[in-house]
Amino acid sequence: MPADQRPRFGGLVSEGGIRFAAWSQAARRLWVSIFDDQGNREIERLELRSEGEGVHALFVAGLGPGTRYGLRADGDYAPERALWFDPAKLLTDPYAVEIDRSYAYDWRLAQRRGEGADTAPLMPKAIAGALLKPLQAAPPLFQPGGLIYEIPVRAFTMLHPDIPEKLRGTVAALAHPVVVEHLKKLGVGAVELMPVTASIDERHLPPLGLRNAWGYNPVTFMALDPRLAPGGLAELRSTVAVLRQAGIGVILDLVFNHTGESDRLGPTLSLRGFDNQAYYRHTSDGRLANDTGTGNTVACDHPVVQEMILDALRHFVRDAGVDGFRFDLAPILGRVEGIFDAEAPLLRAMRDDALLADRVLIAEPWDIGPDGYQLGNFPPSFLEWNDKYRDDVRRFWRGDAGMVGALATRLAGSSDVFATNGKGASRTVNFIAAHDGMTLADIVRYERKHNEANGEQNRDGHNENLSWNNGVEGDADDPAVAVARRNDQHALLATLFASRGTIMLTAGDEFGRTQQGNNNAYAQDNEIIWLDWAGRDRALERYTALLAALRRAVPAFSDTSFLAGQPPAGSEIPDVAWLTETGAPLDEQSWQDPQRHRLVMILGGTNDDEPRLAVIINGDRRACMVTLPERDGFSWTAAIDAADISRPVPGRTVIFMIERARAGTREKRNGGR
Repeated sequence: MPADQRPRFGGLVSEGGIRFAAWSQAARRLWVSIFDDQGNREIERLELRSEGEGVHALFVAGLGPGTRYGLRADGDYAPERALWFDPAKLLTDPYAVEIDRSYAYDWRLAQRRGEGADTAPLMPKAIAGALLKPLQAAPPLFQPGGLIYEIPVRAFTMLHPDIPEKLRGTVAALAHPVVVEHLKKLGVGAVELMPVTASIDERHLPPLGLRNAWGYNPVTFMALDPRLAPGGLAELRSTVAVLRQAGIGVILDLVFNHTGESDRLGPTLSLRGFDNQAYYRHTSDGRLANDTGTGNTVACDHPVVQEMILDALRHFVRDAGVDGFRFDLAPILGRVEGIFDAEAPLLRAMRDDALLADRVLIAEPWDIGPDGYQLGNFPPSFLEWNDKYRDDVRRFWRGDAGMVGALATRLAGSSDVFATNGKGASRTVNFIAAHDGMTLADIVRYERKHNEANGEQNRDGHNENLSWNNGVEGDADDPAVAVARRNDQHALLATLFASRGTIMLTAGDEFGRTQQGNNNAYAQDNEIIWLDWAGRDRALERYTALLAALRRAVPAFSDTSFLAGQPPAGSEIPDVAWLTETGAPLDEQSWQDPQRHRLVMILGGTNDDEPRLAVIINGDRRACMVTLPERDGFSWTAAIDAADISRPVPGRTVIFMIERARAGTREKRNGGR
């Protein structure tokens, strides 16, 4: 699609008026409701005309940018047949790119036809806007192998003392110089913004005095949430430009797998009211399919749904300039008649589209439907969240037996997962903690989840977190416990930054953020998830910055080819050597030793003149002596730590050593040149 080609649906402003267009195969009649400038009073209701093939449209002369509107649809009302038409329900245009207020759950939005009043007073109104001039096409800044920094937009700056209060919690705050400086210090290649499109609370939250703080419950797919982006699309576009100028890309986390209309008891807000049968998948007996665990599943194999999703992606590239997208519960996007297919039309269209083909595409490769775990099965060029990396690294540092081999595989790019479909390159996104689950600091602080604040008697969230507690919960004042926890955080961060391929760090994990053991804090729009900038662990933050600098200086880390233990072309030194602490290669017996908790990884350069890097991993609680292989003309020195490995390497640590050429050696090797 050419950059200036616009979608055929939505409220399209042109000279002299607005063309309203929507799709429904099953509706008999559709209307557009025009509201006053405050969006409170319906001043006109006009019927759209059928143009065939489910398209309903009408050009209304005299309207211009800023017009507030909603849509209505009528047809059979037969929930048992998945038909929910009700003209008393005002519907948000699926193609709206701006709404005048945030969604607020109200039980009246879910009333059945004939039971309740008009829902217009309860609904945001779409705002028709003038078309923005498309941005000049530019390739993504982010490249696989870099660092992705996951940001919950509101929580990230709500407590930041250096950001003006009126900006806190917004997309615009991410462009503030103090934020840009922090991101650059960490070597961030791209920020991944948790959902910024408008969402609604799940119906059980308001009675508990809670609200959804993550945003994974959208209503439509293009309109930004006014709480996060009060300046609308222009705010996102400006922030992307500022970050891009600083060398940082923007990736949007988007939810196309379900909507906030939930199950059959949920509210009618948009897609359900237009054509429930078409927009959502259903089981053979007519019930809503629930491969998402949220009550509904978007029918991503329907051509009109595919068109809508592609239009949304193009919109954010063309009009905001983002680098790419992360897809929540991504197997849904590849399900054809309920079965995942890596070559599904939607997944293929994303990779073939003129505007999208070069974008960063990241899959969360699991849902809860049949065969929902698809790690490694997405096609290139999709990157994939790698939960095997997360789990194996946690198990190793927890002290589980027999994890050295698994750790080496994860450090080397997870060839066991990605070698088949990766065409020689790893598509892994390595992470230890994400928004969903315990924070990195809580992994070493809480053996069990503490979700009591969620109001579900601690039943929600995962029970197995592969976490541990250094001491007794709540004894952080014990200096020995505090040191042990910090050391473990150092070790986890060092492992992440020493791993081959793309890595992801969740905002605040670099300075020890805690959620008080809550591993499902989606409903905590408060200090539980708001980042505590004033109380952050600055020493841990400095260490993370040092790791980031080392990673940038060592190309072997960000390389996405698999480590194979073989010399690259033009070298006699293997790309990696796996050694014991004595300097001997690990043999089969050593790899299989369930009590082995130590590993030395020696990374070679691209040629024999480049220095090697040693990553010494001691997961044992006991210190040990380490011997590194010597090479003529080089000597080992600390790359980060001041640790001298002629002394015992302490337990529960990662140490980086780098070869330095001795004075005069290079001239001798090069014949005096």
